Parts: sequence; C-alpha cells; structure tokens
Amino acid sequence: MQPKTDAEIKAMRESGRILATVLEKIRREVKVGLTPRRVSELAADETERLGGVPAFKGFEGYPDIICISNNNEVQHSIPNDVPFKNGDIVNFDFGIVYEGMITDAGITVCIGGKPDPDSARLLKGTEEALYAAIGMVRDGVRVGDVSATIEKVLRSYNLGIVRELVGHGVGHELHEAPEIPNYGHTGTGPMLKTGMTIAIEPITTLGDHRIFGAHDGWTLLTVDGSRSAQFEHTLLVTQDGCEILTQV
Repeated sequence: MQPKTDAEIKAMRESGRILATVLEKIRREVKVGLTPRRVSELAADETERLGGVPAFKGFEGYPDIICISNNNEVQHSIPNDVPFKNGDIVNFDFGIVYEGMITDAGITVCIGGKPDPDSARLLKGTEEALYAAIGMVRDGVRVGDVSATIEKVLRSYNLGIVRELVGHGVGHELHEAPEIPNYGHTGTGPMLKTGMTIAIEPITTLGDHRIFGAHDGWTLLTVDGSRSAQFEHTLLVTQDGCEILTQV
C-alpha cells in the first residue's frame, strides 16, 4: 500500500466523520422492536444528509448498504424484517465513500443495554482488543505486532478468534493490502508506514471460532451457535502513533 496524499487523507477524515456520525446515531436509536431493515433506512437517510455515499452497496454484489449481524451471525448479514429482541447482540458494520475515498467501521451493541455476563465479556474483550491494537499502531510497526496484541487480549477473555475474516488496508478500495489478522506473531508481516490507512477489526465468538456460510450467499454464522462480535475503526498511521478517522 502506498501512503495516501494530503488530499486523500483530508477526504478520508470527512468520510470517517460521516461514518462515525451514522454509527453513533444507530447506537442511540436502536431498540427492542426495531428491525434491521429500518436501521438500514435510517443509515441511508443520515448518510445522504451528511453528504456521503454508502460503500458496501453492490460490493461484490452485496444487496444492501450496511451489514447487520445478530447473535450467532458473524458478519455480512443482509438487513431483514425480524425485530430486535431484548438482549440481542447485534453488530453494525458500515462503510462510507467521500470524494472517492473509503472508510470502514463497526460497532456491536446489546439491544436493551443490559447484556448477560457472557455477552458482556464478549463485548468488553472484543472492544478492548481493538483499542490495544490501536495503541500499537505507528510508523515502523509490523502487522504481526498488531495481530499478536489483538490475540493476547482476546485469549485473556477466552474468546474464539475468527480466522477467515481479517483487518485490511482501506482507502481507494474497501479492501487493500495489507491484511491484518486477529492472531499472529510479533516481528512478522509487512511494516506499517506513515500515511497508510488501515482498518483493524477483531471478530470474535463466545465459543468455537469456526464459521460457515448461509444459503443466502452472504451471512456467516458460528458453527456452534455461539454469539459473535466485531468492533472496527479506520486508522491513519502517523510517525508516532495513529489517528482514528472513524470517531466523532
């Protein structure tokens, strides 16, 4: 991956601001009885109001603008009309294009706000792993250092680590080099450089890490039926750290 230009970074900052604003609106407004399809409509309306364009629509044929994955759905679930129930663990994964530049982020929430102890561990450990990884990112760090940091936190919470889905570069395309797995060894992998833009996204389960694809061709589910979570930010690598582009 080549470092982004100043103009590209400026566009990604605005893309990330729009994305973070939409996700924060979803976090505030999602509740028992709301449907994933209604959340998709809300995201579309807010994105248009803010001047962005959804990045996922049509990507490799994906039919919606946002992925909304509930409980044992791991990723890529298409919004449907099944209302959320109290205690559901739901991931909202979204992307924005602004002036040709893409950002990617995700949050996982408990519908109703009060998770059971295992779901609370799932949410806390996954988000903690994301921020531990963010704390590692800077010029000269290797991808393996970031991956190993994520793995250490997730194992400390006794969470399954999904192997098939990884973090990645982002900007001109939704998925760019390098891949950033959520497990790995320090001192290995490509080196991060100032000006690179990457998306880090721990994806976890409460049980077995194995997943499978549903008949719709998109939805990924846990093999053992355990719940899953994902938290994701797009980052700009800097000389001595990183800038989180997808936060309000």
